[in-house]
Amino acid sequence: MPITTLDALAAALPKEARLLGFDLGTKTIGLALSDPGRSIASPLVVLKRTKLKPDAARLAAIIREHGVGGLVLGLPINMDGSDGPRAQATRAFARNLTEVIDLPLAFWDERLSTAAVERALTDEADLSRARRAQLVDKLAAAYILQGALDFLRRRPPQSGR
Repeated sequence: MPITTLDALAAALPKEARLLGFDLGTKTIGLALSDPGRSIASPLVVLKRTKLKPDAARLAAIIREHGVGGLVLGLPINMDGSDGPRAQATRAFARNLTEVIDLPLAFWDERLSTAAVERALTDEADLSRARRAQLVDKLAAAYILQGALDFLRRRPPQSGR
C-alpha cells in the first residue's frame, strides 16, 4: 500500500482500527498503539532492529494481535524542514515496509520528540540513565502517535468515516 497523508490514512481506516506509531532508530524501533477510538496513544514495546524481513514479520504479528489498520512513522526532519540522512533512511524504511505490509502509512514530524521525552523522564520521573534508555524509544513512539491523533481530532470530520 502506498505512503499517504495522515488525512487519507484516517479516511481509509475501518471504524475501530488502531494506529501503530513508530519511533525508528538505527538500532531499535519504538512502538506505540492507539486505542480503538484513536484518542490515546500508549507505549507498547521496543524491538531490536535486525533486517527488514524478520523486522516486518515481528511487526506483522503485532499488527494482527492488536487490530492495527494504519501506521504512523515519525519522520526525523531537520529543524529547517529539510531531509537529512536520518529522514532519508526513514523514508527508505517506509518504502520497503509498505512493500511487505499492506497497510496505509503516513509520516508525522518527530522533531524534538525524543528530546521532549528524555527531558520529561529526567525532570519529572527521576529515573536512572539505564531505565530511561529502556523507556525512551516506546515513549517517543507514543509522543509521535499522540501528536498525529491530536492533529486528526482537530480536523473537521470527513464524509464516509
